[in-house]
Amino acid sequence: MSQHIIVTDYDPSWRKKFEEESLLIRDILADNCIAVYHIGSTSVPGLAAKPVIDILAVVRSLEKTDGAAEKFAETGYEYCGEFGIAGRRYLRKGGDERTHQIHIFQADDWGNIGRHLAFRDYMRTHEKERNQYAKMKKALAQKFPWDIDGYCDGKENFVREMEALALSEYDGSWDRLYISAGNVQCERTISPTIEAGSVSAALLTEKGNIYVGVCIDTACSLGMCAERNAIASMITNGENRITKIAVVSADGNVVMPCGSCRELMMQMDENAGEIEVLCDYQAKKTARLKTLLPDWWR
Repeated sequence: MSQHIIVTDYDPSWRKKFEEESLLIRDILADNCIAVYHIGSTSVPGLAAKPVIDILAVVRSLEKTDGAAEKFAETGYEYCGEFGIAGRRYLRKGGDERTHQIHIFQADDWGNIGRHLAFRDYMRTHEKERNQYAKMKKALAQKFPWDIDGYCDGKENFVREMEALALSEYDGSWDRLYISAGNVQCERTISPTIEAGSVSAALLTEKGNIYVGVCIDTACSLGMCAERNAIASMITNGENRITKIAVVSADGNVVMPCGSCRELMMQMDENAGEIEVLCDYQAKKTARLKTLLPDWWR
């Protein structure tokens, strides 16, 4: 039986369905999972869509992901491998009447991760194009109600055009920093008195490079913060001007740099007060370093 193409007006319940499924995905992928995003048309308020929840999962290792194929199958997913896109793992649930599909990429595959997030964000913020896309999809669903290839081919040129525009506007630096920090975060025991990795940090330099670090916790006062280790890596590589920094805790939430790390960054150069610090990843809320040290001593 062929897939029946049905396009409906935006349904607010799609967000809840994504949130419920993301918990399942995180549970299966466990510590291999860095982030799970709602993408595709069902992630865009106001956009008509096929009622299929598209999900992007970012992982540390595709090899470990392959090892979870059986667990995904137990929850109703068909594990389809790359399915036409190199470096992807594609999964779908619901057979011909599909309900969910997952696109899994490794953290260093920024090209694929970025284009999905860019397209989603562009559709969320450009009403004219969003309405044009909705109208096109409804017309194609009427024309090709049982022909998924005809439906997809009919919107391919528009999607490619929108993707190019989206990428031209998309900054993505906070997404890259969050994923980069998450990629190195892994709690581990180094010795009976040293643990590391419960907090990670990623910073972006003036030259556009990203440096990462993890915290080192000891049984005495000789530990080091993740921020400081990222800064040390930057300096080791000949740079000293930070533009943005994100610090991520073991539960995936963003945390603020500690007081001593704020002080260290503030002393890096004369413009360090303008460094942007990520306060809330979901809302992309940030603060300038100078506002976190309002009465700096110098």
